[in-house]
Amino acid sequence: MADLRDPGIKADKETIAKSLTGDYRREHLFTLNQTVASYRHYLELIKGCDAEIESHLKEFESRIEVDEPPSSSSDGSRRKPKPEGNAPDFDLKSHMYRLFGTDLTEIDGISDLTAHVFFTEVGPDLSKFKTVGHFCSWLGLCPNNKISGGKILSSHTRPGSNRLAHALRLSANSLWNSKSYLGDYFRRMRARHGAPKAITATAHKLARILYHLVKEQKAFDETIFAEQEQAHQERLKKRLAKQAKSLGLQLVPA
Repeated sequence: MADLRDPGIKADKETIAKSLTGDYRREHLFTLNQTVASYRHYLELIKGCDAEIESHLKEFESRIEVDEPPSSSSDGSRRKPKPEGNAPDFDLKSHMYRLFGTDLTEIDGISDLTAHVFFTEVGPDLSKFKTVGHFCSWLGLCPNNKISGGKILSSHTRPGSNRLAHALRLSANSLWNSKSYLGDYFRRMRARHGAPKAITATAHKLARILYHLVKEQKAFDETIFAEQEQAHQERLKKRLAKQAKSLGLQLVPA
């Protein structure tokens, strides 16, 4: 049994074997056997669901021709990669690339499952949304301004249970340690407005990126954000120079 331990366990074989030594009564072994049988049964049911999902995905028309080479592992062998976490037991990434005509997983924070939620909730055809603003409004990720007498009384996002919006919020929250522009944007918003508003703002930005990539069938290009980052740096310099001038100081480049 110690040889069957999970590779992630740091304890050695002798320690595991010692911890497994004990008084195993008949009812304990029966319960354990029932639990293992139930676990294996649920695994088979999950595999059946994955097979059914893949069969439905194959029925949709492709928006781009994709050559599907055999999956290979990091060591160059042609072994099928083992799914991680809740990932399905088939190559979901290739299906999403084929159906959308672009690889949405190139965007930081967007996983295969998030792209799949996008497909199940919206699909590859975004013609029903005239603009990206209409799309973000449908998601409930843009401000819902309540105006009376020309004065904005509230700008909170409207409540809703949109599954895609929820998935994008989870993706936004995963950018906390990202070194990309989107990660920097999330941390900047979090420092300025707090975590809840930062998650919504970043999810809004992710939604706009997804809309343009799917609508125009373009590949994700992170270099576009370099101009936005440069503009942010220029605004930051002007603000610091203004603050220094108000204090009778002058900024000097290092």
